[in-house]
Amino acid sequence: MKIAFYGSSLVSSYWNGAATYYRGIIRDLARRGYDITFYEPDAYERQSHRDIEPPEWCRVIVYPATIDAMKDVVARAADADTVVKASGVGVFDHELLEGVIDAARPDAMRIFWDVDAAATVSELREHPDHPLHAVLPDLDAVLTYGGGPPIVAAYESLGARACRPIYNALDPDTHCPVLPSDKFKCDLAFLANRLPDRERRVEEFFLSAAEQLPGRSFLLGGAGWEDKAKPANVRYIGHVSTRDHNAFNATPLAVLNVARDSMASLGYSPATRVFEAAGAAACIVTDAWEGVELFLQPGREILVARDGKDVAALVGELTPGRAAEIGKRALARILRQHTYAHRGAEVDAFFRTLRGANRARESGRFKRAAAEGVF
Repeated sequence: MKIAFYGSSLVSSYWNGAATYYRGIIRDLARRGYDITFYEPDAYERQSHRDIEPPEWCRVIVYPATIDAMKDVVARAADADTVVKASGVGVFDHELLEGVIDAARPDAMRIFWDVDAAATVSELREHPDHPLHAVLPDLDAVLTYGGGPPIVAAYESLGARACRPIYNALDPDTHCPVLPSDKFKCDLAFLANRLPDRERRVEEFFLSAAEQLPGRSFLLGGAGWEDKAKPANVRYIGHVSTRDHNAFNATPLAVLNVARDSMASLGYSPATRVFEAAGAAACIVTDAWEGVELFLQPGREILVARDGKDVAALVGELTPGRAAEIGKRALARILRQHTYAHRGAEVDAFFRTLRGANRARESGRFKRAAAEGVF
């Protein structure tokens, strides 16, 4: 099966948190025999901040961020058996969505893959003229980065034929335990790009915790935090390449996960960082969100904080021995239930079910047409 996948970037994680997710899913689908081409625009300096070169398991087409180049890659959707348009490409998103749906063959599956479902659903509810409203009835399904039952119910109420969350996971070949690195040594580390709907929660769960523990060391990584006021015990290191993520996660006493506002309120949406950190056997401290126990057991495989005071208390009481035990249990749980091999199997089975349903639907139409004397 040939898949044309239109997304932000497969080769660069620069201002592109979905890169790890795309790589894990697509790599596993390729192992299952899918022939995949990933189309990404040359935008936001991502190509000059590549983490990987185009891999052998996926063709990568980088196109100029112009309307003519976009139209050219849209036309190639006609060559695919399945067309996937991801959210958040960042350049001509609406035109891409409408274009690839129109360009796809009549027998091709059409998929919208939403990597920011909570925000998208909010936009759809606030804007009745949003282009996705018109396209939803023509899609075979919506796949989402997370969101659980609330997102499924929301998308189906908005007119989606089917919605299926495909959660983040671990690629154990990429993220694994490594020796610690002095440059990432600290008591609590946090890695994320600065975004408006994340910043307030970072202030609460990370920066305020640092203020409450002046004798402990904190490490902040990610783009955009240069001019953010920080306590004296917070060291900022800027963008961290994916090739350094294992050491970043394996070195500190603990690693913090903070969900964005929309994800925290909705729940069921563990970030890629959770699985990356667990893959490195890190002790994870996370803000509270609904559904966390579906992935890691609170108190045993992950530590859950309701606010900055909880973070400070957890870190203040944490010993290296307990942190190591929590990290080992997290790694074992994720390897057992939440790798990209598990997610790839889910996607493969879902695609096969969709294709079978489409064939049955087309067969029914043919039979009805024949009975009515159309042929």
